[in-house]
Amino acid sequence: MNMLLNTRARGLVGVRADGSNAPAIFEELKRTVEAFKASHEEQLKGIDKKFADVVQTEQVNKINAEISTLTKALDDCNAMIAALKIGGAGGNDGDPAQKEHTDAFNKWFRKGVDNGLSDLEVKASLTSQSDPDGGFLVPKETERTIDRVLGTVSVMRQLATVMPIGTSTYNKFVSMGGAGAGWVGEEEARQETNTPTLRELVFTVMEMYANPATTQRMLDDGIVDIAAWLADEVQTTFAELEGAAFVAGDGNKRPRGFLSYETVANSSYAWGKLGYTPSGAAADFASSAPADALINLYYSLKQGMRNNASFLTSDPVMGSIRKMKDGQGNYLWKAPDEAAGVTTILGKPVLTDDNMPAVAAGTFPVSFGDFKRGYLILDRLGIRVLRDPYTNKPKVNFYTTKRVGGGVANFEAIKLLKIGTS
Repeated sequence: MNMLLNTRARGLVGVRADGSNAPAIFEELKRTVEAFKASHEEQLKGIDKKFADVVQTEQVNKINAEISTLTKALDDCNAMIAALKIGGAGGNDGDPAQKEHTDAFNKWFRKGVDNGLSDLEVKASLTSQSDPDGGFLVPKETERTIDRVLGTVSVMRQLATVMPIGTSTYNKFVSMGGAGAGWVGEEEARQETNTPTLRELVFTVMEMYANPATTQRMLDDGIVDIAAWLADEVQTTFAELEGAAFVAGDGNKRPRGFLSYETVANSSYAWGKLGYTPSGAAADFASSAPADALINLYYSLKQGMRNNASFLTSDPVMGSIRKMKDGQGNYLWKAPDEAAGVTTILGKPVLTDDNMPAVAAGTFPVSFGDFKRGYLILDRLGIRVLRDPYTNKPKVNFYTTKRVGGGVANFEAIKLLKIGTS
């Protein structure tokens, strides 16, 4: 049975560019989940008898890993479909100036002749000033292709609010309450009320880079799609850099991740810190009723923010959570009901990001919150490319930079689960 599942999974998990194999992955996921439940129940029977079958345990772990693989493949398919809908097919929006810029950019990319490209950037409204020393801005359709790819592979970009800006910083004011109010009769005088207190949050964009290389022969081949090639070359570098930063970045030359903020027990929550609830054991989930930790985490978030909330954890931790049951013997983790659906815990979507920490004393391996309200990602408009045919002869390098920022925008909207007893 397990070998059959492995064989099927290997043939399905390659995500197609249009996400069209999502239904097949979904059907295989359903079969695998049922196999997991059956094997896990057999394992539990062995434990109850004070005799855990090693072979049975190994089978449960292997099927559990298959579920993780299939779940991620299904999530990738759905993200690809959503990104294609949002990103569209690119294009120059019918603007002659943008088409002229695109044609000039492609010639420069292939041959190194700028053809007045810096002036065309201004004409195409990509920038208000000419700055050829720092490279040239990619055409809009190329930028869309890169952003669409990042949106597909970055879990935090799927969860958080992503805002394009045209400056290096963004200031957000948050009301801390304090506005007076009261009841009044029809003809009674209205007293002056208190002015609400505002807190200012400042977000700064940082620069990340990739430096892909190719040969002049490939560039001379006119059938190569430059936008697709560049997106494919930089996606891994950009996605890994920003993905790690959005979760745990310290804010020094990179975005500040939500796990880098000061934490406090949720019972003593204060603005500017993230509240947490304990797991119930010093270095793991509690051995008795471990699911209680996730239920407590769920209810630590205000009711109004639970409507659009999601769980976020890593694949290894997800493997442990998948075995947990509530007091009625029901598994907390549930597979999606349809191919376009998502896996859930306690009825809320759960996504995995391996930048989340492992289970260990004092770590925060699970978070739960409305990340749309809680975390803000800023994309500085304009991806810049510098063509370098000299440093790595005979190859041509394309030093590509993108400016990104990020940080917590609402400290009430994200809660953490801490491994510990308090």
